[in-house]
Amino acid sequence: MNPLLLEFPTEFYTERLLIRMPKPGDGKAVFAAIKASLAELKPWLPFAQQEPSEQQVEINIREAYIKFLNREDLRLHVFHRDSGAFIASSGLHRIDWHVPKFEIGYWIDSRYSGKGYMTEAVQGITDFAFNELKARRVEIRCDSKNVKSRKIPERLGFTLEGILKNDAVSVDGTGLRDTCIYAKVK
Repeated sequence: MNPLLLEFPTEFYTERLLIRMPKPGDGKAVFAAIKASLAELKPWLPFAQQEPSEQQVEINIREAYIKFLNREDLRLHVFHRDSGAFIASSGLHRIDWHVPKFEIGYWIDSRYSGKGYMTEAVQGITDFAFNELKARRVEIRCDSKNVKSRKIPERLGFTLEGILKNDAVSVDGTGLRDTCIYAKVK
């Protein structure tokens, strides 16, 4: 089946969170989160190597919105359910609709870290993938040195299937990094 014909919700809730597709106009809130979190994101994420402009962030969000509608990549924005504050960016990436399988990626506004929001969001997104998208496999890949990121799949019962040695160049280009592959399968 052509993924464009798949019908599924574009938003859902967890206990404390609203998780939804990116929408034009999200740029201001996402830009503020990136700006506040740049130091924490820089060791792990290519986009955080230099501070983007608010306009660049808005363009990126509009591109993500189009990719969501085209079912190419399903970025998801995470908001506090009561206050409406932007908390994190996540999503289902590297999609193979034939299996179907997905990879969850995530980053959090550091002003909201340490409160369990990212773990709650990843659990909600995992449930969404299995229940709504009929996933057979959900992966989380992260740098072996990113201890905070690794704790999330470990807390949620993902299996560490392996560590790919010298799998990627570090985002700052100074060396090679190992990649952990966590997965849940159905």
